[in-house]
Formats: sequence, structure tokens, C-alpha cells
Amino acid sequence: MSTEKTPTLRLILGDQLNPLHSWFAEVRANVVYVLMEVRSETDYVRHHAQKVLGIFAAMRDLATQLKAQGHRVRYVAIDDASNRHSITANLDALVAHYSASAVEYQAPDEWRVDHALREWATQCRSAVHMVDSEHFFTARDEAARQFAGKKQWLMESFYRQQRKKHGVLMTADGKPEAGQWNFDADNRKPWPGTPAAPADMRPCHDHSALWQSIQAAGVQTMGEPQAHAFRWPLNRAEALTQLEHFIQHALPHFGDYQDAISQRSWHLFHSLLSFALNTKMLHPREVVQRTEETWREGHAPLHAAEGFIRQILGWREYVRGVYWAHMPGYAEANHLQHTRPLPKWFWSGQTQMACVASAISQSLEHAYAHHIQRLMVIGNFALLAGLDPIELHHWYLGIYIDAFEWVEAPNTLGMSQWADGGQLATKPYVSSAAYLQRMGDHCKGCAYDHKQRIGDKACPFNALYWDFFDRHRTHFQNNPRLGVVYHQLSKMSPETMMAIRQQTARLEKLDMI
Repeated sequence: MSTEKTPTLRLILGDQLNPLHSWFAEVRANVVYVLMEVRSETDYVRHHAQKVLGIFAAMRDLATQLKAQGHRVRYVAIDDASNRHSITANLDALVAHYSASAVEYQAPDEWRVDHALREWATQCRSAVHMVDSEHFFTARDEAARQFAGKKQWLMESFYRQQRKKHGVLMTADGKPEAGQWNFDADNRKPWPGTPAAPADMRPCHDHSALWQSIQAAGVQTMGEPQAHAFRWPLNRAEALTQLEHFIQHALPHFGDYQDAISQRSWHLFHSLLSFALNTKMLHPREVVQRTEETWREGHAPLHAAEGFIRQILGWREYVRGVYWAHMPGYAEANHLQHTRPLPKWFWSGQTQMACVASAISQSLEHAYAHHIQRLMVIGNFALLAGLDPIELHHWYLGIYIDAFEWVEAPNTLGMSQWADGGQLATKPYVSSAAYLQRMGDHCKGCAYDHKQRIGDKACPFNALYWDFFDRHRTHFQNNPRLGVVYHQLSKMSPETMMAIRQQTARLEKLDMI
């Protein structure tokens, strides 16, 4: 225990903005809370402007809250003259400045930060101690322990175990409500335009001055900053308001339309809570509890509540377990040896494929896209076209405001790009234009015809789909979930396959891929 004369520094990272952490239960004069805006965090990939703005603004708000409660806070701003622009270099300077006897930090969620702090701790002259972030349902290694000795880690098995462990959507005798674990089959409807998607009621902030400081510091970003009218939450209070808005106005229809895509609404019935969750303004337990409570009160159908809870208690915790079990090598996975660079329109959205243009343009505008846009539009195209999964991983990690490597890397490299060789997904998540036409409304008015496979007006997804499975026969032709695909391929004539390969080559020459 440190004394009044020997302060303890407590580091708060930019994704650890939980004002209810037990650290803050007691005001102690010998504890200094440290938050820092550093180039090592803004520059490891090119981030969306709103991501940098949102994290910095929320960090500053938490620092203000802590000071108002009587805590000592040292905030190192992006433009401070003393800023070394490295977490560990700043800690060295602050340990010396305060003559700190101890440094504490909450467990980081990204491997690179965890590794850097562990290495730094071995040479720090003060005692260094890591504490729990008090955020997740599961421990880092819980999934690894559950799946020990198994070749494939099935999310459904993990999800059911968590449901049982935490008593979520369970009956008194330990059975799943309505006798069913998963209602995914009920959650695949296209959105016809009604009911209307709820209005975006998030507050509007003016971060123009902060944005000027970020620009002056030389931070390179992508996307639209929207600094004068910034819509992402600053703090827990705003995040709770957004949670209630989702519960009341979107959750009742979330289940039906969670897989829909539409050019008429960029968020549809999605919660827009991922930034608040991943920066720990909200705890996943309270989100799950509020969702279940809403179903039990009769204000949302079971398939909607279960579908949303599965994303939080199931998928979110599961991919974190995958991440920690397979890092650091997982972030370099490229099982299919795809090496094609990302097309330049990934940074502009200027492509004639309407669904892809919409998803990328929306991402650049809002720093957000929902899971089907990320997986079955952008990710689908990237996998079919053979784009470099590591480059794509860095793009996803940068462009989305909710993207931190623990949750983004398994989703991108595993679920989306099959770059881990099937450790996470039992088959590649790809489709031709038929799926996109069925689930969305972008095909109407698109420059391409979703029904055509060959020709100038043919939707690129069609030829790319068959070319993908043709060139990767050795990986997938014996997969029982793809039997129908290879049965159809076997019936195609050599002339048809040649036309598909020529169509794919034509797309490459046109810089489509």
C-alpha cells in the first residue's frame, strides 16, 4: 500500500472509460489517475477521424468527471509539450515526476498494448500491478479452457454455456426459454420500408476545437470528422440514454430486420451501442439484463431479444476468447494466400457497385456499418476478390469507431476472410448477388444487373463467387456445408468456366478488384 508521500499512478486507457470501476469508489490523495493522448495509439493504423475524436473527447469528459469527484488526474493532451507520444515513455516520465512507488493499470484488451506494458513493467523501478477491467462476462482464457483439445471452436456451444452460467433467457428448471436456444432463422427478413426505422436521437456535440488540435498535431485520419456535429456519446449518461432509445424504439423490430440492408436507412434497427460498449461506458451485463427484462415485460418478441443478446453474451465474448487464445500470430493469418491490394475506392466509396458504394460511403461518413454490411457486403467482396486479409484487417481496424483489435481481428480474419483456415467459421461467408438482392434494395438502380454473370452489366459478385470456389477447390470441395456449391460447379461446362475466369480478369483490368 502506497503512502501519502509515495503516490500510486493508475493508468486509464482510451477504451477503459468506465466511471463505475472499483478504482473510483474511494478518493485517495496519494492516487493519481493518468490518461494520455499519444501518437503511438493514433498512428498504429490510419483511424477514422471520428474514432480519434470520439475517444479523445470521451477521455477528456471522464477526466473532468473524476476531477469533480475529488480525484487527482494527470491528463496528457495530444499537444502538450511534455508528451512523449508513447504510453510507456510517458509513464517513465510521470513515475519520475511524481516519485511514484507504484503503477497500476487495468488489463488491456489489445495484445500489443498488453505486451508493451508487461515488457515495460520488467524494467520499471516502481512496483507495477495489473487489475481486472471489470467489464466482460468471461475471463480471457475461458473460451480456450472450454474448447481445450477441440479442433473447431463453435460459437453456439460457447453461447449456450454462457446462457446457462449466467441464467440468461433460461427457465426455472434450466431450459432455454420457449425450448429453443437460437432464433436466427426468424431474423432474416428484408426491410420493406415499414415499420419506419427510428430517428437518430443521439446528442450533438461540437468538437471543432479538439479536431483542430488533432490536425495541428499531425495525426493522419480518414473519413469525415463531423467535428461540429458529433453524434457519438461522450460518457456513460449519454450511452444509457441511447440504450433506452434502442430498447423502446428499435429492439421490438431488431430481430426481424437485423440482417437487412437498405439505402434508405444507414442504421435501421441496430443499437449504435458498440462504441459505448467497447470503450466500457456501458457494461454488457446491464445491456443483456435490460434486453431480457424488456422481453419478459412483453415489450419485445423473444426472437428479437435473443438475437441481440446472442451478439453481446455470445459472439462478443466468444471472439475475445478466440483473440487471446491465438495472438500474436492471429493478426498475420492469411490461409488462402490472398495478396491483392485494396482498391483505391475503399477510401472514397466511388465504385459503381451500389451496395458496396453505400456501405463504404456510410462507413466514411459515420464511422459505422452494421454487421451484414461489414460481413456480407464489404467482407464478401474482399474475400471473393482475393484481397489481402491483413491489409483489410488494418482497414477495418481503422475505419470503424467501435473497432478494437480483440473484437475486430477475429471478425475480419476469421469470420469474414477465412484467413485463419476455419478455426472460427465452418465455411467461408460469401454469396453471389442473389443474397444481396434478397436482403437489400441496392440492386434497383445499380449500374449492374444482379441476374447476369457475364458481360459489361453483370454484377461482379456473380463471376467472382464461382471463380472463388473454382480456384479454392482444394480447400473447400470436401466441406459438407458446400456440397451444393460444388455440385453446381461440376455441372458447368468448360466454356462456362472459361467465361467466368475471363469476366474476373476483365474486372481486374478495370480496377474493380
